[in-house]
Amino acid sequence: MSSPGTIPPDLRYTKTHEWVRVEGTVATVGITDHAQAELTDIVFVDLPAEGKAVEGGAPVLVLESVKTVADVYAPGSGRVRAVNSELKAHPELVNQDPYGKGWLVRIELTGPIDPAKLLGPDDYRASIASA
Repeated sequence: MSSPGTIPPDLRYTKTHEWVRVEGTVATVGITDHAQAELTDIVFVDLPAEGKAVEGGAPVLVLESVKTVADVYAPGSGRVRAVNSELKAHPELVNQDPYGKGWLVRIELTGPIDPAKLLGPDDYRASIASA
């Protein structure tokens, strides 16, 4: 069983290890500390184009690590409003600061995210512990 790492209490989480911060109609998305630790050193972030339509639950971008390639999923439907372009030159920020400088995308939501698809910090911690 792996350690869950840091799980900030003010965020929501997906079962696929994304964290989500919703402010109004904008969802900022990144991967959790647990996910970045499992992926190990991230060497490339394939960011989507700003304005790209995304579907809730579908892949929105790809992370490449020294170990594997992993999809990151959109928590809700909408359009990519912003990408963290700093990750093009510094993909290691995802490992170093997954909840801060390592954020991935901001999505302008076309509707609310289904609350059943998001976990609170305690539920996310329990989901990792039981995995």
